[in-house]
Amino acid sequence: MTLTKDHIVSSIANHLGVTKFDSTHLVESVLETVKTSLSNGEDVLISGFGKFIVRKKEARRGRNPQTGENLTLDPRRVITFKCSPVMRDRISTKG
Repeated sequence: MTLTKDHIVSSIANHLGVTKFDSTHLVESVLETVKTSLSNGEDVLISGFGKFIVRKKEARRGRNPQTGENLTLDPRRVITFKCSPVMRDRISTKG
């Protein structure tokens, strides 16, 4: 099962004893802060969970698989995630 934003909102509402409206506002605020930081090229570290890292990819050669035509792929930024050792240990012991 995939954990969705709705599941997170419901879990926080139940755990903290707040309304779903307040819980939704809290989750949206946290996610907006994370998105803003990543958009600005800043890494996001959540202790005990992991680190979202913004990496820059240079322009590179590519090929259209349908036509075989060579082309240049533009430079771009991508987000990678590195799991914290605490989370890695927790996941590996669940197997």
